[in-house]
Amino acid sequence: MGTLLSPGWADLTRECLIDIFSRLSIDQRWIGPMLVCKTWMNVCHDPLFNTIFDLETRFQSFPESINWWNPEFEDKVDSFLRSVVDRSEGGLTEIRVRHCTDRSLSYAAERCPKLEVLWIKSCPNVTDASMTKIASNCPNLKEFDMSYSYGISHESLVMLGRNFNNLKILKRNLYPLLDPNMPTIIAPLDYLATYPKHANVEAEVIGRHMPEFRYTTLTAKGLALVCEGCSDLDEEITRWTSSLMSLREINKPNFMFPMAILRMSRPDHPRYG
Repeated sequence: MGTLLSPGWADLTRECLIDIFSRLSIDQRWIGPMLVCKTWMNVCHDPLFNTIFDLETRFQSFPESINWWNPEFEDKVDSFLRSVVDRSEGGLTEIRVRHCTDRSLSYAAERCPKLEVLWIKSCPNVTDASMTKIASNCPNLKEFDMSYSYGISHESLVMLGRNFNNLKILKRNLYPLLDPNMPTIIAPLDYLATYPKHANVEAEVIGRHMPEFRYTTLTAKGLALVCEGCSDLDEEITRWTSSLMSLREINKPNFMFPMAILRMSRPDHPRYG
């Protein structure tokens, strides 16, 4: 009797399915309703479900792996991103991903002019080539995280800082410099050796646009440029520490926090092998 009184799932309207599926994350839709039937898969392809492509939460839910740095894994991420770009029909506004390449990022830049948020952390094969397309085609960018992506040069950083008038958040965090006395991160040694060395050139952009950075090659000259661009820095420090009545001294923090160790090279890699 209960079965007879309950409407069948197949009888749900498209509007009802959209309302239900909107409560799922992108990977939940991919491993759930998209595999049920063609009708449900077509609903999941609706542009409304493809305005945000966020794999960062997925990456954070797994332990770091050296396999993420292989070309085969990059191909999978690229394929995933391109498929979402197609389904968004130009409406994609947020991309949070790791280990994509110029191929998929250029593809997105050419088709998604409404892009506002772009996270491309740990993308060794994202270079100035795709950055040029992002700067030309995505004028609404407000948040950009290029941390640990060493293929992006200081020239792109300067170009992006000048072109994005709406940019509010720009991050350029780097891995710690290699040192036998400190722990390293899970990344190939040959890639870590490409550590960017133009921090002073980037300092002006940091001062204007960047609220967060660590492990740079910044010198005293570069730090001076940062301070020139961050006129409110001293006032902010004073304001936030004024309520600490017992505070006597502010010491430079130790940023060399423990990180996972894996010293490996990537055999037969087309770029870093």
